[in-house]
Amino acid sequence: MNKTIRHAAVFSLLLVLALLVRATWVQAYEAKALANDERNRRKVIAQYAHPLGDIIVAGSSVTGSERTDGGDLAYRRTYTDGALYAAVTGYSSQAYGATQLEGIYSGVLDGTDDRLKNPLGALTGEQQEPGDVLTTIDPAVQKAGYEALGDAKGAAVAIDPKSGEILGMVSTPSYDPSDISGTTDGDTWRKLLADEDKPLVNRALRQPLPPGSTFKLVVAAAALEDGLYASVDERTESPDPYRLPGTVTDLENENPSAPCENATIRTALQYSCNNVFGKMAVDLGQDKVRAMAEKFGFNDEKQDVPVRASASVYPRGMNESSTALTGIGQFDVTATPLQMALVSAAIADDGVLAPPHMVSKVVSADGDTLQSYEDGEARRIVSSRTAAQLRSAMVTVVEDGTGSNAQIPGVEVGGKTGTAQHGENNSKTPYAWFTSYATSPDTGRQVAVAVVIEDSGAERSEVSGNGLAAPVAQKMMEAALG
Repeated sequence: MNKTIRHAAVFSLLLVLALLVRATWVQAYEAKALANDERNRRKVIAQYAHPLGDIIVAGSSVTGSERTDGGDLAYRRTYTDGALYAAVTGYSSQAYGATQLEGIYSGVLDGTDDRLKNPLGALTGEQQEPGDVLTTIDPAVQKAGYEALGDAKGAAVAIDPKSGEILGMVSTPSYDPSDISGTTDGDTWRKLLADEDKPLVNRALRQPLPPGSTFKLVVAAAALEDGLYASVDERTESPDPYRLPGTVTDLENENPSAPCENATIRTALQYSCNNVFGKMAVDLGQDKVRAMAEKFGFNDEKQDVPVRASASVYPRGMNESSTALTGIGQFDVTATPLQMALVSAAIADDGVLAPPHMVSKVVSADGDTLQSYEDGEARRIVSSRTAAQLRSAMVTVVEDGTGSNAQIPGVEVGGKTGTAQHGENNSKTPYAWFTSYATSPDTGRQVAVAVVIEDSGAERSEVSGNGLAAPVAQKMMEAALG
């Protein structure tokens, strides 16, 4: 054979072998990745070729599917009371993907999850009937929080302290996911993205803000657990005013006439004395305060419910003056409403914190359980004695202090208000906070609630945790104990 021809033949053979190897690699190893790529039109066509599974609240679907008028996407997602449950469901859009529970469980809801396949289906690759997602949401609690927040920009979370079940999760302003579930909703989508109030953001999970005086519960817990003070009724060593260490700045109290000098923890919570908790944080030291905050869940980068929450933060590397400011929930301390609800939940349940979750089960079309969240392992955060002391002080806050708007006749209610500074030199409207728990004397049932109001439209002088946030918590607690 001619040498040139032989070389050309060998080269051609190598090219063919290379193509065969590449084709084999794509089919054997990259096929699934390519099939699942969000840019793959076939994936979207298959996803919406049939009705999706549903997200369930108290036995009823809050999602659905409807036949489209034409095109290659046969069905689109619909929502019942979409704006009410948007912080729970998220959206499933033919054009913009999926978020929240819709995104996490998209495989179950569209029938592609491997757990749904029977043996025959696994061999044939046939898509199975979609499954459903069962939530822990109580519709009465959800509605109470949504209506109480009204036109305010804010969020609220209600939790059953014993089980960790999230009974309500509300974020306002909200939006109706049905309005962006199709392929011709571009104008609505752009308006939502351009809205300064960010309705697409789940403020309950994804908007950490300075928690203000609600964080004083964490500092008090650290002081009691450390033995800095033996009880909430022991007088502290707290000058009023308290000068921030290394500065010429005094840490002032909102109420100049409040009995805050050397006040007990009970009185300091009742009147929200900044001097007491600023000095307490310095006396404890930032490491001890951070250790307690982290026991409650701060600095957790993987707080999943199962939607992942943004981490609430207690900072590091501070000087003493900054540490003092963290004692009143300022400086670089941030928290989500979920996190502050967990603080109250642990105190309510005798110092034990159950893993928070808003999904109880994921099931197949036949009702078989694919995944269960009901048996999470609880952790002890503080001693039973410390929890009892803090509950007693929180009850004083509601009955005789700054949290009076949370009272429910015949029910034990404890809480802590907070007003967090916002903007350079506190130039913007403060955030109003309230974290609380309620226990029914008749049934023993409990609920913990945290509320933040970012902006209600009220005058600056009218912004307070008791005035704006506590009434929302009161409505949700009342609905939960029903």
